[in-house]
Amino acid sequence: MSRTIKKFAPLFVMLIVIGVLLKVGFTPSQSNIVDNSRRDYGRGIATTVAPKVNRQNPPAVPAPKTRSTDSVLQKAFNNRQSNLQVQGEGVVSRVLSDDLEGSRHQRFLLRLSTGQSLLVAHNIDLAPRINRLKAGDRVAFYGEYEWNAKGGVIHWTHHDPRGRHVGGWLIHNGTTYQ
Repeated sequence: MSRTIKKFAPLFVMLIVIGVLLKVGFTPSQSNIVDNSRRDYGRGIATTVAPKVNRQNPPAVPAPKTRSTDSVLQKAFNNRQSNLQVQGEGVVSRVLSDDLEGSRHQRFLLRLSTGQSLLVAHNIDLAPRINRLKAGDRVAFYGEYEWNAKGGVIHWTHHDPRGRHVGGWLIHNGTTYQ
């Protein structure tokens, strides 16, 4: 029974989010970029994300419940855990060249407040590239953590066109990339 619940949990979350969006008057947009420059995300973790609706007064849509904070990522690294949906924020320590093998990915390293380093692999075939990204910039993320010996990788920072995986995002300078 619990296996069935786990299998359909992302679908239930998506249905709840769709219901909230419909209730607040969401109208679909062709853009996957959202201007969140007027939002207050608190210290370290983005707490709301909304599709492009009304740039002057966008509705607040809660992010799906997820593991968050740097300490959870540090624990996942120490325990060699993978496949964890996580949310957090870090400072860009280095912008890397794009990975052009298979699906194209924009790559950069984030440094968390704990000192842990994460590679972010952002699929730019499915989501917009973060232009003008540079070392020292803050980036919030919601994606899937995969362990590796160098600190880990965050991927699935985009929507899933097949609807099988919970959608992720990146936020840079008030703009959401999903």
